[in-house]
Amino acid sequence: MKQLSLPANSPLLSNEFTFGVATASFQIEGGADSRLPCIWDTFCATSGKIADNSNGLIACDHYNNWANDIELIASLGVDAYRLSVSWPRVIKADGSLNPVGVKFYTDILDELARRDIKAFVTLYHWDLPQHLEDKGGWLNRDTAFEYANYVDLISQAFAARVYSYATLNEPFCSSYLGYEIGVHAPGKVGREFGRKAAHHLLLGHGLAMQKLAKNSPNALNGIVLNFTPCYPVSQSEADLKATAFADDYINQWYMRPVMEGKYPDIIEQLPIEQRPDIHPGDMEIIAQPLDYLGVNFYTRLHYQASEHDFYDERPHQGPLTDIGWEIYPQALTELLVSLNEKYTLPPIYITENGAAMKDTIDNGEVNDVDRINYYQQHLTALHNATLQGVRVDGYFAWSLMDNFEWAEGYLKRFGIVYVDYHTQQRTVKASGHAYSNLITSR
Repeated sequence: MKQLSLPANSPLLSNEFTFGVATASFQIEGGADSRLPCIWDTFCATSGKIADNSNGLIACDHYNNWANDIELIASLGVDAYRLSVSWPRVIKADGSLNPVGVKFYTDILDELARRDIKAFVTLYHWDLPQHLEDKGGWLNRDTAFEYANYVDLISQAFAARVYSYATLNEPFCSSYLGYEIGVHAPGKVGREFGRKAAHHLLLGHGLAMQKLAKNSPNALNGIVLNFTPCYPVSQSEADLKATAFADDYINQWYMRPVMEGKYPDIIEQLPIEQRPDIHPGDMEIIAQPLDYLGVNFYTRLHYQASEHDFYDERPHQGPLTDIGWEIYPQALTELLVSLNEKYTLPPIYITENGAAMKDTIDNGEVNDVDRINYYQQHLTALHNATLQGVRVDGYFAWSLMDNFEWAEGYLKRFGIVYVDYHTQQRTVKASGHAYSNLITSR
């Protein structure tokens, strides 16, 4: 069987380095009748939004299978499990805790502790309660304070069970994909929406960090940002300028406020109606000290000058994963080194990295050599970043298991564990075995 390997002296092979697997609540849980509706339920029920017309009502039925799934996680030998809390599962419409939903997660956290698996808890992975979206969602400043109340209550309820909290997962996706181009829930379209939603998300992050500092001072508290490094199609001045704008708009718009309390300078180039509504003190709240930064990385994109806009995004170059994203591991190294040069970084965790591949199960086995190659290339790229002075404390494979892949439905498989959605049977893929062997051979 093909294996994963790293140089013998790699910091990634230290026992202090954290290897884990990651999931998200809406993508795996199901159990929809035990929680309030969220924006993804509504989005899935809207014709034409999900590629296979599916939904998350059952998903991987983790709500009923969680004990077996933790047994599976433990069998892989990982140090940590990154999961997300479903806000509409644990908070009632009146803003109070739902004890049934809370117990679902405390049972999971207690079982992880029993098995000595660190719990990395994401507090918002896109499943906004629908009743809050009905009041404007992330376009409504009040949602940031509703979110802070939820974080306050749930972090008190979880007490000392959590090793690490992430306030938000990928606010770029929530704001840009959800409120600007509309390909994710809630499906709003308009440039006048995206930056406003982003600001309220980031404000919610800052407010939540204040609650976590009070309730969970011994946990590692931070945020998870996704980065898609921007490369110019040529070295012409126009293409370089367009690419720099794209990087500020897509990547630094979320990074710079969190790290430095200010938006990129391109904010001055945006029409007034496209700028966020910034109140006095907002940026100071957003720039709370971070114990760590979570980095999600999958691919890169190319940009060129546009006659009609700030930039033109070009199609992905090959080789491609099954979801159509270029495989270019060198961009991970270059991203981390560039962030380390630009900012004074806290410790980094790679909180998501992985690939959708065309998996087939044959005689009970999934021989996903292409995914093993992807992981090998990206772990090597991560190792190379550490050689250039970037402090990286952990790495999480995305994802533990095949699941509901948002607008792609169940058509794309990212898991290192294969899921038969009809029987809910789990099968560890060759990549899962390779990942486990790397971790347990340290």
